[in-house]
Amino acid sequence: MNPTEPLRPAVPGGRIMLVGLGPGAHEHLTARARAAIAEADTVIGYVTYIRLVAELLEGKEVIRKSMTEELDRAIEALARARQGRKVALISSGDAGVYGMAGPTFEVLFQAGWTPDSGIEVEIVPGASALNTCAALVGAPLTHDFCAISLSDLLTPWPTIARRLDAVAYADFVVALYNPRSGRRTGQIVEAQRLFLRHRDPATPVAIVKSAYRPKQRIEFTTLERMTEADIGMLTTVLIGNSQTFVRDGLMVTPRGYASKYALDAGERTTVDGEQSGRSLSTGLEGWLATIRASGRSASELADAYRLPEAYIRVALAGREAPV
Repeated sequence: MNPTEPLRPAVPGGRIMLVGLGPGAHEHLTARARAAIAEADTVIGYVTYIRLVAELLEGKEVIRKSMTEELDRAIEALARARQGRKVALISSGDAGVYGMAGPTFEVLFQAGWTPDSGIEVEIVPGASALNTCAALVGAPLTHDFCAISLSDLLTPWPTIARRLDAVAYADFVVALYNPRSGRRTGQIVEAQRLFLRHRDPATPVAIVKSAYRPKQRIEFTTLERMTEADIGMLTTVLIGNSQTFVRDGLMVTPRGYASKYALDAGERTTVDGEQSGRSLSTGLEGWLATIRASGRSASELADAYRLPEAYIRVALAGREAPV
């Protein structure tokens, strides 16, 4: 089937359900994911994902595809839905996070699909790898974080490298997806090199392989030594920020309460200069007042706060930053 051919009137009842399996263990399937698979006439997925839910597939048409055949999976799903079939197109984790939702909508739109075309599309969310891996190692994502895939199969390396450098500089906690494969071995080394430009070599790193699956493996290490770990395509790498710590086998990123509150004999008190329920004294308004009263130049303040000088100039002038 050619996805670019005009979308013919669909047989009534055609449906595509983009199902996130989470890590794959049945106890971590959502009730809706399990129900969607039960409702489906046809189940399509990467062979490994099919194996994860094999006992739920009795009596269904099962279409197995290889790792690099994402568009083919989406094309097959559209072909079956056009025939009036209910299709579960499955992904591990969440279908919308490096999963099948994006490629499927690309194929659908290319074929002229709209929500009124007679083929219903439902996205069934599941826990992504960053959620499941974080749960296994503690609470590393309780402050700002991002996810970056190191796969350069579809994304140019300079784009990936710029993103890595930017988030390393900005002190995000970072989840690295697709860190290494049999053919792609240098990307994780380059990622480490970029992070070491901005981060302490002792920054905590958690390496989680096959989360919630029989071959699950967890290793705590540091940014300096993370490339020595066993890292592959089933691995997610969690790199902490400047405040992240590991204690008693748990990786934790503080949310920032210590800068505002203190615990004294089990009672919470507010740190001097701070107010409960209000922005920090170093929040936007307090910061603007501080820099405007400092007498320092925009260049000096830009260096001190690691912010663009043009932004500082606007802030000092009291004008709104240009959109």
